[in-house]
Amino acid sequence: MMVYETWKPEDTYELGRKMGQEAVPGQIVCLNGDLGVGKTVFTQGFAQGLGIDEPVNSPTFTIVQQYDEGRLPLYHFDVYRIGDISEMDEIGYEDCFFGEGVCLIEWSGLIRDILPDHVTQVTIEKDLEKGFDYRRILVEEN
Repeated sequence: MMVYETWKPEDTYELGRKMGQEAVPGQIVCLNGDLGVGKTVFTQGFAQGLGIDEPVNSPTFTIVQQYDEGRLPLYHFDVYRIGDISEMDEIGYEDCFFGEGVCLIEWSGLIRDILPDHVTQVTIEKDLEKGFDYRRILVEEN
C-alpha cells in the first residue's frame, strides 16, 4: 500500500495524471471516498495521463462515460445511483472490465460482487484539521 498526501487540488490531479501515465490495458481502478473529496479531480488527472484532452466529468446519471482519444480507452463509471447490480449487465460492463481499456469506478463497493479479483483501490480521505484542501490518498493493489 502506498500513502500520498496532497495539500491542494492540483496535487491530487497530478497524482491521478501519473497513475494514468502508468495505466495498463485491462486495469480496473476503484475510486473510493465521500462526496466532495476530489474523485473527479483525480479522474481528470488520470484522463490527462492517458492523453485525453476532452472535458471529463462524473457520469452520475449515465453510469458510464467512455473516452477513446487517449492511448487507451477510459471507461469512467459512477455507480452511486445504481439501483440493482443487474443494471451493470444492461450497460455491458464486461466489455469494459475485460477489454483493452482502463476502468475507473467511483463507489465500487456497490458492485463488489462483480469486480475481478485484481483491482487497484484508491481511497481519498479528508482531514480538516490539516486544512480544507488536504487529502490522504491510499493506493492499494488487490
